[in-house]
Amino acid sequence: MPAAPSAPADSDGPIFLKGHGTENDFVLLPDRADELDLTENRVRALCDRRAGLGGDGVIRVVPDADGGFFMDYRNADGSLAQMCGNGARLFARYMVDAGWAAPGRIPFRTRGGPRVAHVQTSGDVSIEMGPATLGVASRAAIGDAAFAGIAVDVGNPHLVCLDIGDRSTLAALDLSHAPEFDPQVFPDGVNIEFVTAQGPGEVAMRVHERGVGETRSCGTGTVAVAAATLAAAGRTQGRVLVNVPGGQVTVDIAPGTSMLTGPAVIVAQGRVEPQFWAAHR
Repeated sequence: MPAAPSAPADSDGPIFLKGHGTENDFVLLPDRADELDLTENRVRALCDRRAGLGGDGVIRVVPDADGGFFMDYRNADGSLAQMCGNGARLFARYMVDAGWAAPGRIPFRTRGGPRVAHVQTSGDVSIEMGPATLGVASRAAIGDAAFAGIAVDVGNPHLVCLDIGDRSTLAALDLSHAPEFDPQVFPDGVNIEFVTAQGPGEVAMRVHERGVGETRSCGTGTVAVAAATLAAAGRTQGRVLVNVPGGQVTVDIAPGTSMLTGPAVIVAQGRVEPQFWAAHR
């Protein structure tokens, strides 16, 4: 992929790319000049699946003050988000494909803290996700059904509900609306994962993401699930294969750190029409 030019002025309409990581899809906005006015309204318009480009979120790729890069990630509702593991893989894949960074180890910054990507010219992308910290026990509810869970911090908040039943139970969950949770435990909202075991070292999950709804995958969510799965088995480290509706990722947990590995696919690029951009300030 040729290097994208610096993002044009708002009146010209910005360069965009569309891609996904295990079908968790995003709109990327390269902004090497750090000049795009990315408002909540514009994020919502871009992520609209009928009247926009469609996506679970928007990622602005922008230089950092220290000479690196910052992943400016927004949820589909326009709210700011600390971190997104699937989006981070796409972010890193773009930087290598566009020539903004050389293949190999690529440090970058997010609102959830510094991260490091490992990217080659092709293949899966790995992201050093930092620690996954287990917190208090809590609960989620869908209608009359309650599920025991545990809070996990991966730079953003998660509630992991393990062993909810078999795959048919998982498939039958109604995640068209946000599950209920304890707002005293999660005052800023929470991503909620529902998990069933698949075999030794392998699980399946579905997730309802705050600010988005149910998504086909959640990178930080898979890390939270892996950490909680290992902890339930009395382990502090190990590898877990996590199956999501959009595919499969590998999560390696070690003391004080974690690694998420999976695909990152860019499917299209173009330019947002200037009239559309201007109409959604």
